[in-house]
Amino acid sequence: MDHPVSCDVAIVGAGPAGLFATYYAGFRGLRVALVDSLPELGGQVTAMYPEKAILDVAGFPDVKGRDLVDGLVAQALTAEPVQLLGRTASGLKVDEETGVELTLDDGTLVKAKALIVTAGIGKFSPRPLPAAEGWIGRGVEFFVPSFDPYADKDVVIVGGGDSAFDWAHHLEPIARSVTLVHRRDAFRAHQRTVEQVQASSVDIVTRAEVTALRDADGGDRGALAEVEITVDGEPTVRPVQAVVAALGFVADLGPLQQWGLETQRRHIVVDTAMRTSLPRVFAAGDITEYDGKVRLIAVGFGEAATAVNNAAVVIDPSAHVFPGHSSEGS
Repeated sequence: MDHPVSCDVAIVGAGPAGLFATYYAGFRGLRVALVDSLPELGGQVTAMYPEKAILDVAGFPDVKGRDLVDGLVAQALTAEPVQLLGRTASGLKVDEETGVELTLDDGTLVKAKALIVTAGIGKFSPRPLPAAEGWIGRGVEFFVPSFDPYADKDVVIVGGGDSAFDWAHHLEPIARSVTLVHRRDAFRAHQRTVEQVQASSVDIVTRAEVTALRDADGGDRGALAEVEITVDGEPTVRPVQAVVAALGFVADLGPLQQWGLETQRRHIVVDTAMRTSLPRVFAAGDITEYDGKVRLIAVGFGEAATAVNNAAVVIDPSAHVFPGHSSEGS
């Protein structure tokens, strides 16, 4: 863009917290610019687990990530935000009296009266599976955005966390076989999901690691056909057409770390009003840190509303932190 984008509040991060903050800012009559490094709205939910059933959002006993994002996007778009997607927020200048200037990596300048950072875990990259080198996109994936490609395949999932068990649970009725490989007997996943997978046809192999992937000829140029799994030092070979490496990811706050914000363990420290250490800069969602912090989508929604309401007073000192209830009637 040749001209600066002017708004009341800039929001960096278009995941659930950022989308709700966008809606709520619009509800308060604020003009919004929404920035995200990903090319589409929805953040980690869209990128990593759109088919996953989310069980801890109020009002939804069970909602798919994709459906939750669809609702949040429809709600956020009522604020008519300027969408600046596929761009990374790189530079920040703060003037306590006038506002903030946010520079994006494509040269776009965003001038706002306040900034809310809802960047989740920041930019993230999957932890690599050493044996999968050369196979990424050729039978090995880090995320499962759709279950359909795994129909009637032998699938190996590597990992012991929530994503590994969620995908094992959902792929079990679709794939021909599902094997979950983990290096320890203990798992980091939610106990309910672990019990569901243990009660299913999924073969859980522990004290094990994937040590080699090969094509039908024993090489690495054809289609993925077999996996070598070493259990307690003993290798076994199984047929496989798809491997999901669910080993977690490395979070990186990127340029945000250079903005002068107080951080703790790669999270932004905030107070009870979601204020950061910089004037006019607020944060909400998984990126925040404070005593007793719980990282749930549901918590992020409340933090987003708190951040917007307190930003509204910074933008207009005559405004009230609490705008009144949004339900109709008295």
